[in-house]
Amino acid sequence: MKLNTRTHGASARADVDRLADFVLFTQRSCILNLSPELNRGKISYPQFFLLTYLSSEEYLTMSDIAKKMGHSTAAATGLVDRLEKIGYVERVHAAEDRRKIMVRITRAGTQLVARMRKEIASDLADMLAAMDEEESENVQHAERALNGRVPA
Repeated sequence: MKLNTRTHGASARADVDRLADFVLFTQRSCILNLSPELNRGKISYPQFFLLTYLSSEEYLTMSDIAKKMGHSTAAATGLVDRLEKIGYVERVHAAEDRRKIMVRITRAGTQLVARMRKEIASDLADMLAAMDEEESENVQHAERALNGRVPA
């Protein structure tokens, strides 16, 4: 189902605005709740986001990382350097071309991401449980509309 604000007018605009508010609120809440854990682990939010990308891939090249993070290759290298130093990622050479460096998450990095995802899921469950029926319906409608459309 495609949301067309011209066809649905003010009602659709209000739905879109409510969805935007929900996304901003949940993102802010989840990020703020991650702060103590990330400080304990001595990693930044961009480093954590990089770990989440790596947790869903076998490996990423430096250029892949730069593209996904919206950084230069030099900035991506700095992120990887710090994560490698604390044991959350490792660099490996490609078998077919030893000049090509690939980055993969370590077991410690995978465990950190899993713990953070669990905390985020718990926070979201608490938020959803506190919603009234209309808010819950709006979230379900948004979930159906966005299913399969999450950017990489």
